This record gives sequence, structure tokens and C-alpha cells, in this order.
Amino acid sequence: MLPAYVLLDLETTGATPVKDRITEIGLVRYENGMEVKRWQTLVNPEMHISAFIEGITGIDNTMVKDAPLFTEVAHELLEYLHGAVLCAHNVRFDHGFLKSEFKRLGISLRQKVLCTVKLSRRLYPEHKSHGLDAIIARHGIHCGARHRAMGDVEVMEAFLDIAAAEHGVQQLQAAAQELLKSQSLPVGLDPKLLDDMPEGPGVYLFYGDNELPLYVGKSVNIRARVLSHFNSDHARAQGMRITQEVKHVEWMETAGEFGALLLEARLIKERQPIHNRQLRRERQLCSWQLSETALQAPLLTLVNQDEMQPETLGHLYGTYRTKRQAIGALRQIAEANNLCSQWLGLETGKGPCFSHQLKRCKGICCGQEAPELHYLRLKQALISHQLKSWPYPSKLGIRETSDTLGKSVIHVFEHWCYLGSVEDEAELDSMRSTRLAFSFDIDTYKLLLKELGKSRAKTLLL
Repeated sequence: MLPAYVLLDLETTGATPVKDRITEIGLVRYENGMEVKRWQTLVNPEMHISAFIEGITGIDNTMVKDAPLFTEVAHELLEYLHGAVLCAHNVRFDHGFLKSEFKRLGISLRQKVLCTVKLSRRLYPEHKSHGLDAIIARHGIHCGARHRAMGDVEVMEAFLDIAAAEHGVQQLQAAAQELLKSQSLPVGLDPKLLDDMPEGPGVYLFYGDNELPLYVGKSVNIRARVLSHFNSDHARAQGMRITQEVKHVEWMETAGEFGALLLEARLIKERQPIHNRQLRRERQLCSWQLSETALQAPLLTLVNQDEMQPETLGHLYGTYRTKRQAIGALRQIAEANNLCSQWLGLETGKGPCFSHQLKRCKGICCGQEAPELHYLRLKQALISHQLKSWPYPSKLGIRETSDTLGKSVIHVFEHWCYLGSVEDEAELDSMRSTRLAFSFDIDTYKLLLKELGKSRAKTLLL
């Protein structure tokens, strides 16, 4: 399949590399299509194996009690991996654990990887499931030790043999090479970036020849998203320009996707990258403010973003980039709901409005409709565009926890404004006493509104 590759599987105490440990390693090394080495060992994880994990793997605390520590097998494992592509089923899992274990020893693991799940998807796209159990059932593979390291490696061996027989060795090799190619960086970028780039959530920044970023993006998997920029077909010219101009990549990890979204929005507004158009919002937004009574004319007044205040948000409707866009949207609402363009402030003059002459206004402008009824119909027509008042008596925190980073972060808001993120009680106490300089931002408003709509959002009043 490849000049040199290692089929590997790990058993572990859990699913989180930063806190869980390896309990078993199984691998087979191939060179030029021939098996050259086969190795397996239990590993003392130096922590308790739960009954749940024992039930899955069959590995208990007694079995690993006298097994070697990872530090005792690390050198031998590196020799097996040297110069080879690491192949595993869901390789991110196994690679992540190996990187964490070696990191504890002060070693930075730099290994090309190939995922046999992705290989299965590429060779057998007609099938929905590509887990080991699905592959076993699909191809009738015998597995005498499922969820043991060498047993699962032997399933991968059998799958590759079947794939080579059904598709041919050349097609199998081509599929593997394509997957490896998708993990490469363009010439000019340091290939060591791949070794350090995290596979968790955060924000990444592309730089050209100066200190101003070309582009800021976010992802739940920074590594995969950055690589996708350099390995897509670039149907849009902008994508091609970005990849051609990039000379340097930086990233910032976050506790989760919400934190990444907040950080992305803030960095784009602060640094104004040339290729981020949607979130830059260089112009001020405007919104329609509804009068407090049915007899106040005009019923709607256009207010700019810097005029918005916390107490008036519930009386604002829609957000628009320009006055022209706001007027156009209001005209559509008026026509769809038979509202008076004079009373809305879209038309000047006295007597029947132009819309009434076209039978598109129910006649408040000529005494045929009561102002209170017209006002009620206007409020009903605007309800889907209404901005929400701040529903909390104080500041609000949303907790986001990262098992990968091993930390918990609280994102703090007040009146829909993002005040910052804190990691400890001292920072949180300081944030509680911070006075808000209100500045409405529609992107933060939408992000927070969406997050609060999720049942998993962990909120706390501050």
C-alpha cells in the first residue's frame, strides 16, 4: 500500500489523551508490501482502569499491574514507527494518545498518519458505516479478540487484503497517496506546523509578508480546517488567492466552538483582515425604533448603532448596513401587511397615501382605520425582526469546558455585549465589578442568542 507503514491500535483507560493513558499497544510494520515486524505489549497506565473500560477491552488492573510503563517501551515503539506512516482506524484517537504520552517524556512525535476509516469511505462510498464492527460485518472478517490491540490490528490487515483484491493494489495505493497528500502544506510553509497544529477548537490566522493577517478563521479542528484550505479545488478565486499569499500560520486554542466563534469575531473586527468581509462590518448598522404610542408620527425612526442603548433594544427592529437597505426592507413589510407608508415615515404629505390609492393600505391616513389597530398590526408585522431586551438582572456567564486542554472557561456577557473570558475565580470577581461601556454588536448578539437556545449551554448569573 505504501513503502513503509505501521498498522497500530491502542487500548486506553478512556477517551481523553490529556488525562487517560494507554493500556495496550499492538502493531505490525510493513515495508515494500511485506510484514517485517509484529509487536504487542500491555502497558501499566499508572492509573485505575474503570469497570466500564474493563468491560469493553477485557483488560483489568491485575493484568497491567506488572506490565512495563510507557516510558519503558517508548524507545522501542519509536523504532517501529521510524520512517513509516502510522495507520490506524480513526487515527486521530491513537495519534493523539501517542503524542500525549511522548509529550510527557519531553518528546515531540512527528509522524505522517493515515486513517483507515477515511480509506474505507474512499474505497466503499456506497456504505454508510465504516467502523471496525461495520467492516467486520460487511466483509465477513473473523476477529478473535475484538477491542484488544492486536485483534483490531488484524482486522485492519484483513480489510486491506480484501480491498486490494476487490479494487486492485494500484487503486488502493492511489487512494492512500491521495489521503496522505491531503495532509501536506504548500511549499513555503514550514512542514513542522503539522506536528504542532492542534486538532481541537480554536482560531487560526493566515499571514502574508507583513504583520497584518490575510485571513482569520475558526474551527472545531484547527489542523483539519487549515489543511482543507490548501487541499481544496478552490472553486472561488478568493480561496486560491489566500493560499497563494500565505507565508505564516498562527493559531489560538479555545475551550470549545463557542469560544472560537467569539474570538474569531473579535479578531476580525480588531485586525481587519482583507479576506474577511462578512464580519469586518466597517460601516455602522442601523435599526428601526418603534414609537411608544399609536398616535406618534412617524411610527418608526431609524437609529444608528452608536445610538442604541440597553433599555431601547426591545423597541428596535432589524439590523441593516445602510439606510437604503433599511427603507427597502420596511417597504416590503408595509406592502405585505397593508400598512400606511405615511404613518411609517416612508412618504410625506396629507390625505390618502399612495398605497391606499392602490388598495394596499387600510386607510389610517384617511380615517378608515383606527390608529390603535394599525399600530397593533405594525407590531405584529415587525415581531420576527424584533431585537431582544437583555433578559437577565445582571451579567451572565456561559461555561465551556475542554477535556483536551484540561481547563474550564467562563465567557461573560452583559446586555448582549461580550466582556471577555476568564479561567479562575480572581478573574471572575474582577469581571463582576467591571462596568459596561455599552456598544451593540450584531455578531455577538446572534452568537449569544444561538448559544442560549442550546439546551447544553451552562449559564450562571454573576
